[in-house]
Amino acid sequence: MKVFLAALLFAAVAAVGVAILLNTIQQSSSVAFTTGGARVGDPGYNLVGKNS
Repeated sequence: MKVFLAALLFAAVAAVGVAILLNTIQQSSSVAFTTGGARVGDPGYNLVGKNS
């Protein structure tokens, strides 16, 4: 039982850590997919509010 609880705790800590890591390195699509041939502008506002 202790091993199972330790595994659950590790999974929760790993999930939170990866979520924080991915949130810091995430880019918006207008930045990530802009190349010389792409015409991707600033998306501005969408249905849920301003993108950050």
